[in-house]
Parts: sequence; C-alpha cells; structure tokens
Amino acid sequence: MKLQTLAELNAERAARRPAIVVTDTASGEQRLVKAKDFATDPLRAELDKALRMGKSATIEVGGKKLFLNVYAPTAKLVIVGAVHISQALAPIAQALGYDVTIVDPRTAFASPERFPDVPLVAEWPDVALPPLNVDHYTAFVAVTHDPKIDDPALMHAFERGCFYIGALGSRKTHGKRAERLRAQGAKETDIARIHAPIGLPIGAVSPSEIAVAIMAEITAELRLPPKEKEAAA
Repeated sequence: MKLQTLAELNAERAARRPAIVVTDTASGEQRLVKAKDFATDPLRAELDKALRMGKSATIEVGGKKLFLNVYAPTAKLVIVGAVHISQALAPIAQALGYDVTIVDPRTAFASPERFPDVPLVAEWPDVALPPLNVDHYTAFVAVTHDPKIDDPALMHAFERGCFYIGALGSRKTHGKRAERLRAQGAKETDIARIHAPIGLPIGAVSPSEIAVAIMAEITAELRLPPKEKEAAA
C-alpha cells in the first residue's frame, strides 16, 4: 500500500469513518474509497454489502477480480439504565464484539458488583454522554423508564446520528415520550427513528429474553439492507 493511501486510511480510521481499500488482484493496483464517496462509486452496491457485513471479500466485476478490504469502526453500545435487562444485554453485546458502556446516575444500580465486566458511568446524561463520543457506529438503548434520564439521553442520540436508537416502554408510554421530546425540540424524523417498543417482536417476557430481542434488532439494523429490515420488523 502506498504511503499516501495508508496515511489517508489511518486518518479515516482515527475519525471512526468506514473505508474500503479496493485491490485489483491481478495488477496489484489499489484505491481507497472513503465513506463520503460510497454513494457515487461504480462499485457502490458491492461496497455497501461488504460494509454492512463488516467482512472483506473478493468480487468479480468486468472480468476483474477485486479484493475489498473493509475497515469499519468497532461498533459501540451505550445502555442508559443499569437495570436487569442491561445485566443480560451487556454480555451478549460484548460477545458480539461491541464496546459497551452503561450510563446511570443511580449509584445503587450502576455498581461494579452488578456489572463486574462493563464500564460504568454513574453520572447524569448531560455529563456522562459527551465524553463517550457517541457516533453513527453507536447503538443507543434507553431502558430506565425515568424521563429525567431517558429523555435527555435520547436527545443526545438524535444529535449524534446513532445507527440504532431504542427505548423501553409500551406504545402508550412511547406516545407520552414522543410528546415530551417534541416539547424539547425533537424533530418528527428523530422520534420516528426510535425503536419502541424496543426489540424484535418475539414474545419476550423475561429480562434475558428482552435482551435477546434488543440485540437481534440492533443486528438487523446494522447488517440488513432497508427492504429486509422492514420484513424483519
């Protein structure tokens, strides 16, 4: 890889922006495709698929074999609420390779004894969230059932463009939440992004089952193309 290409790639990775290096396996010729250029690239369909799956792959286009080397940021999961669901959700997400952080100002809940292997931030969202560098490669889950905690956290998730935003609660509860968020300046497009009731509809009852449903929905949002996401919902 040329030094200029390597320098540009490292800059994209440092900024947590995905990039793909396309290599002609016959000639060795390489080019770097940055996230901002995916939509206009001749290989956009192949690039989109490789990025969604998070896997490098060899493709054949126009009689040429091309190797797509995918560089995607490590996905994050921010869980707002150190509740029973979080105790089940955090280890599942960690097993899937997510960097997990739990935020809850209630120190009785956010304790190392309850979450021995998960980073905890026992602060209110306005203090806890900015240093976490929440971004597009972050899944954001609000499960405290406390508007004083969940609502400002969701507003932060809107601003940061998280790829998944979910909130615990029934449709009735979510309706009231939507009213509060509108009053705080949330756009209808922001509110429409919230997955609520949270998780895929698999009939989950226990905290562990709900955690499975949430992680499945996050995975679908990350991996599936739009039409397949709609079918899975």
